[in-house]
Amino acid sequence: MLRVDVITIFPGLFAPFLSTTMVGNARRQGVLEVVLHDLRDWTQDRHRSVDDTPYGGGPGMVMKPEPLVAAIEAVAGAKGTDRSGKVILLSPQGGSFGQRQAQVLAALPQLTLVCGRYEGVDQRVVDLAVDEELSIGDYVLSGGELPAMVVIEAAARLLPGALGNPESAESESFQRGLLEGPQYTRPVCFRGLAVPEVLLSGDHAEVARWRAEQAHERTRRRRPDLLTEALRGELP
Repeated sequence: MLRVDVITIFPGLFAPFLSTTMVGNARRQGVLEVVLHDLRDWTQDRHRSVDDTPYGGGPGMVMKPEPLVAAIEAVAGAKGTDRSGKVILLSPQGGSFGQRQAQVLAALPQLTLVCGRYEGVDQRVVDLAVDEELSIGDYVLSGGELPAMVVIEAAARLLPGALGNPESAESESFQRGLLEGPQYTRPVCFRGLAVPEVLLSGDHAEVARWRAEQAHERTRRRRPDLLTEALRGELP
């Protein structure tokens, strides 16, 4: 089972996400546990302040180190000690999150996701309490809550029992370093476009060969960088 602790100032944003679709099923199957922590529970002032103006001037506000470090250490233990999992800050400055990282995180017993807000977090939070920073793309969002949901779902769908058919995850895009090829369902013909004959043949070996060819061709056309990485041995 994977336990994910989420530190956020907006725990209410997660309720629909955690109760529906695949993530909800993973929780019901007992392979995923998600615990939400309100960062304001670790504040010390009557206003429950989690941010302040940046030193050196500039726009926006910066998340304070005191409540964040206290929250992380209470949930995951102090950095440099025997943590059972990993503490990740969702940040535009982080490394790129992809399928390989999802596989690594899915194998952990525990994961703590820290959702930043405003202009970012005090650097001392990263230095003192965070193991890794991750970004879900080269763009900026208002906070780390949506990226945290992306990380949770990407990791959760790899857990045994999370998907109705365990083979689904094995054939998806990026799982083997390629994009997934085209998919079809009923009807056989729709507005003059027919399902490829090979998929109707019942020949499983030919279907597998066709799908492999289609995956390779789609990757070559849309994401040739993935083929380059695969040749270099950078993809599983």
